[in-house]
Amino acid sequence: MKTFSLALICASAFAAYEADRMANLPDAPAFATPNYSGYLEVTPTKRLHYTFALSETDPVNDPVVIWFNGGPGCSSMLAYMQENGPLAIDDGEDYIKTNPYPWNLRANMLWLESPAGVGWSVGETNQDL
Repeated sequence: MKTFSLALICASAFAAYEADRMANLPDAPAFATPNYSGYLEVTPTKRLHYTFALSETDPVNDPVVIWFNGGPGCSSMLAYMQENGPLAIDDGEDYIKTNPYPWNLRANMLWLESPAGVGWSVGETNQDL
Protein backbone atom coordinates (compact mmCIF):
# COMPACT_ATOMS: atom_id res chain seq x y z
CA MET A 1 0.00 0.00 0.00
CA LYS A 2 2.83 2.45 0.81
CA THR A 3 4.45 1.87 -2.59
CA PHE A 4 1.13 2.53 -4.30
CA SER A 5 0.63 5.75 -2.29
CA LEU A 6 4.14 6.95 -3.13
CA ALA A 7 3.55 6.23 -6.82
CA LEU A 8 0.31 8.23 -6.67
CA ILE A 9 2.07 11.20 -5.05
CA CYS A 10 4.81 11.15 -7.71
CA ALA A 11 2.28 10.84 -10.52
CA SER A 12 0.28 13.71 -9.04
CA ALA A 13 3.40 15.84 -8.89
CA PHE A 14 4.19 15.33 -12.56
CA ALA A 15 0.57 15.95 -13.46
CA ALA A 16 0.46 19.18 -11.47
CA TYR A 17 -2.52 21.26 -12.39
CA GLU A 18 -1.74 24.33 -14.42
CA ALA A 19 -4.12 26.18 -12.09
CA ASP A 20 -1.68 25.36 -9.24
CA ARG A 21 1.27 26.93 -11.04
CA MET A 22 2.79 29.87 -9.20
CA ALA A 23 3.73 32.61 -11.61
CA ASN A 24 5.81 34.39 -8.97
CA LEU A 25 5.83 35.47 -5.35
CA PRO A 26 5.36 39.15 -4.47
CA ASP A 27 8.65 41.07 -4.26
CA ALA A 28 10.65 37.94 -5.10
CA PRO A 29 12.92 36.89 -7.97
CA ALA A 30 11.36 34.82 -10.73
CA PHE A 31 11.40 31.04 -10.44
CA ALA A 32 14.02 29.37 -12.64
CA THR A 33 11.58 26.53 -13.45
CA PRO A 34 7.84 26.00 -13.04
CA ASN A 35 6.70 25.82 -9.39
CA TYR A 36 3.31 24.60 -8.24
CA SER A 37 1.39 24.92 -4.97
CA GLY A 38 -1.89 23.20 -4.24
CA TYR A 39 -3.62 20.34 -2.50
CA LEU A 40 -3.58 16.57 -2.89
CA GLU A 41 -7.00 15.26 -1.86
CA VAL A 42 -6.52 12.21 0.37
CA THR A 43 -10.20 11.90 1.37
CA PRO A 44 -13.15 14.27 0.99
CA THR A 45 -12.21 15.84 4.35
CA LYS A 46 -8.39 15.58 4.20
CA ARG A 47 -6.15 17.57 1.85
CA LEU A 48 -2.37 17.77 2.04
CA HIS A 49 -0.71 20.95 0.85
CA TYR A 50 2.18 20.49 -1.57
CA THR A 51 4.73 22.63 -3.33
CA PHE A 52 6.50 21.19 -6.36
CA ALA A 53 9.48 22.58 -8.28
CA LEU A 54 10.71 21.07 -11.52
CA SER A 55 14.39 20.25 -11.85
CA GLU A 56 16.56 22.96 -13.37
CA THR A 57 18.72 20.34 -15.12
CA ASP A 58 16.56 17.61 -16.69
CA PRO A 59 13.01 17.40 -15.30
CA VAL A 60 12.06 14.41 -17.45
CA ASN A 61 14.97 12.20 -16.33
CA ASP A 62 15.93 13.61 -12.92
CA PRO A 63 14.51 11.87 -9.84
CA VAL A 64 11.63 13.08 -7.70
CA VAL A 65 12.66 13.87 -4.13
CA ILE A 66 9.87 14.12 -1.57
CA TRP A 67 10.55 16.31 1.47
CA PHE A 68 8.69 15.89 4.75
CA ASN A 69 9.77 18.12 7.63
CA GLY A 70 10.29 16.55 11.03
CA GLY A 71 7.55 16.58 13.53
CA PRO A 72 4.72 16.10 13.42
CA GLY A 73 4.06 19.76 13.65
CA CYS A 74 6.63 21.51 11.46
CA SER A 75 5.60 22.83 8.07
CA SER A 76 7.61 21.73 5.03
CA MET A 77 7.38 25.35 3.88
CA LEU A 78 10.22 26.04 6.32
CA ALA A 79 12.49 23.91 4.13
CA TYR A 80 11.03 25.39 0.93
CA MET A 81 11.74 28.99 2.00
CA GLN A 82 14.83 28.64 4.22
CA GLU A 83 16.70 25.44 3.49
CA ASN A 84 16.51 23.77 0.09
CA GLY A 85 13.89 25.49 -2.06
CA PRO A 86 14.45 27.65 -5.14
CA LEU A 87 14.02 30.87 -3.14
CA ALA A 88 15.15 31.73 0.39
CA ILE A 89 14.63 34.12 3.25
CA ASP A 90 17.76 33.96 5.39
CA ASP A 91 17.69 34.42 9.16
CA GLY A 92 17.58 38.09 10.09
CA GLU A 93 16.59 39.19 6.59
CA ASP A 94 13.22 40.48 5.43
CA TYR A 95 13.44 39.84 1.71
CA ILE A 96 13.27 36.85 -0.64
CA LYS A 97 16.25 35.99 -2.80
CA THR A 98 17.29 33.20 -5.15
CA ASN A 99 18.80 30.22 -3.35
CA PRO A 100 22.18 29.57 -5.02
CA TYR A 101 22.06 25.87 -4.04
CA PRO A 102 18.44 24.69 -4.42
CA TRP A 103 17.80 20.96 -4.34
CA ASN A 104 15.76 21.28 -7.51
CA LEU A 105 19.00 22.03 -9.33
CA ARG A 106 19.25 18.29 -10.08
CA ALA A 107 15.95 16.82 -8.85
CA ASN A 108 12.24 17.44 -9.13
CA MET A 109 11.32 18.50 -5.58
CA LEU A 110 8.01 17.84 -3.85
CA TRP A 111 7.51 19.42 -0.42
CA LEU A 112 4.54 17.81 1.32
CA GLU A 113 2.99 19.17 4.51
CA SER A 114 1.88 16.31 6.70
CA PRO A 115 0.09 15.16 8.69
CA ALA A 116 -3.14 17.02 7.97
CA GLY A 117 -3.40 20.04 10.24
CA VAL A 118 0.26 21.04 9.75
CA GLY A 119 0.99 24.19 7.77
CA TRP A 120 -1.66 24.66 5.09
CA SER A 121 -2.76 21.00 5.09
CA VAL A 122 -6.38 20.48 6.07
CA GLY A 123 -8.06 17.85 8.22
CA GLU A 124 -11.71 18.54 8.87
CA THR A 125 -12.33 15.67 11.33
CA ASN A 126 -10.39 14.31 14.31
CA GLN A 127 -9.70 11.12 12.33
CA ASP A 128 -7.97 13.21 9.64
CA LEU A 129 -5.38 14.65 12.02
